[in-house]
Amino acid sequence: MNAAAGASALQRLADLLREQGGLMATLVAADAPEDRACPVQGPAQTAASGPRAERARDEYELLVETIYEGYLLHYGAGRVIVPAEADLGLLAGDRLYALGLARLVALGDTEAVAELADTITLSALAQAAGEPALAQAVWEAGAHAVGWGSSDAHAHAKRLAFTRDPEAIEAMRTSAAGVPASP
Repeated sequence: MNAAAGASALQRLADLLREQGGLMATLVAADAPEDRACPVQGPAQTAASGPRAERARDEYELLVETIYEGYLLHYGAGRVIVPAEADLGLLAGDRLYALGLARLVALGDTEAVAELADTITLSALAQAAGEPALAQAVWEAGAHAVGWGSSDAHAHAKRLAFTRDPEAIEAMRTSAAGVPASP
């Protein structure tokens, strides 16, 4: 996928939040998300490009983008939501996690729900430990697992991350690349 596809998902997220109204709609950035920096291949695009997402690529891209935006609000700055206060950003992040996961549940993909729940948990643990590079590797590997399915190597990488093993980051990077690794 290209940068335009990522911007499209951000724009769809902004539109969705505006349509729903309420407090979240008031937090949507005034400038269009496509005007903001967007990764060429972020977690949403990775997940949506896999064979598991084939039946609903746009929906997978939107829901992972929604959850990832929630994560960004918890640990930095959002791209679509711009809260005036940090506490409001945390609440908005929680709402985005819930919104994205609810959309995934509606698709009936419980495997991806579990994968993204682990991704949220492991990235939070990495951020709390002061390891943002591990958190990013967790997101990349988690997105790959949503799109392509989990693997023994990915399960091993998650175990390493949960136990704060120093080898976790390389295991996550290997998992994200889809390279079979022996645990």
